[in-house]
Amino acid sequence: MRKSVVLGALSVCLSWVSFSLAQPPQRPSPPAPEGEAKSAKGETDPVQKRLTGFEESLSFMESTLVKRVDDLMLFHRLEDVAVVDKVRYTGPPPRVIKNPTGQGAGNPVIISAYTFFPRAHPAPKKLPLIILVHGGVHGDFNSNNVHIVRELLQQGYAVLAPEYRGSTGYGKDFWQLIDYGGLETEDVFAGRQWMLENHDNIDRERIGIMGWSHGGMITLMNLFAHPKDYQVGYAGVPVSDLVARMGYKDQAYRDQFSASYHIGKTAEEDVNEYRRRSPAWNAEKLETPLLIHTTTNDEDVNVLEVEHLIKGLKAAGKKFEHKVYQNAPGGHAFNRIDTKLARESRAEVYRFLGKYLNPPNPAK
Repeated sequence: MRKSVVLGALSVCLSWVSFSLAQPPQRPSPPAPEGEAKSAKGETDPVQKRLTGFEESLSFMESTLVKRVDDLMLFHRLEDVAVVDKVRYTGPPPRVIKNPTGQGAGNPVIISAYTFFPRAHPAPKKLPLIILVHGGVHGDFNSNNVHIVRELLQQGYAVLAPEYRGSTGYGKDFWQLIDYGGLETEDVFAGRQWMLENHDNIDRERIGIMGWSHGGMITLMNLFAHPKDYQVGYAGVPVSDLVARMGYKDQAYRDQFSASYHIGKTAEEDVNEYRRRSPAWNAEKLETPLLIHTTTNDEDVNVLEVEHLIKGLKAAGKKFEHKVYQNAPGGHAFNRIDTKLARESRAEVYRFLGKYLNPPNPAK
């Protein structure tokens, strides 16, 4: 019975995938439901409001389906080298609670995460752990990361990939819990704690954290907030200065941060809040070995953000390593793609991590 249900679900998913092949290959981004539809006279238009709500519901439904199909791909592509699971644990309560006196108000947020354990490793020995943090405003961990996970597993790392609050694929309510540069940090740290509590074969003295872009930012904020709990970190093209970022991004991007369910204010209205969430403005807190990579032609995170971070770390007298690539092919994704340069850059990352985590099969 169970087999037939699974096959039926797969059939529906595959039918959807076949249809989607004719569409542009992009992950859906559900709209931020701010405000109400207005008529020409400035009055609320009930018909348009219902249509907008229906469109929003379809968008969230589509993103959930995309997530489920992608999970199948992720599990399938790694099953030869990894024991893969998807787990749930709790992070802090929401920062913004719509109804503080309502039933369940203030409950911890339930976080999903992927766990990957290498199939080939010495059973009696404990494993080093890498926390791999996905990027993107409302991004998610997906099968685009397979090659990086595979490379980490081949070195003998266990890997945890958290789907912190605001990630796409878990419905509107979870999507609206986003707290960019805030409680996302603690969601990821809670994943570290969960791994230690539930897996005796993880070595608590060999834990690293890494990520790119927004994931690089969360990596940095974890190192700043919990300096004794990680042995090493890597931040690739990290978002580093939200104040500067709000200045060079367009209004649609800025609106995501000032939405009522998020920060709720613009950088102009509360610049200190944006500084609090920015690694460049917290550089003096670094105590953990750190490697930073960026490139001058990054089309997403302008190099000026990372330059501010690097200057802040130097001014604070911090020891760290960094490399600014000059016009690296691939721009923002330059060392996550499949070029020779990307593989060489990732090998540099793995050698740096390996110095502090001592994996069974370190990168050459």
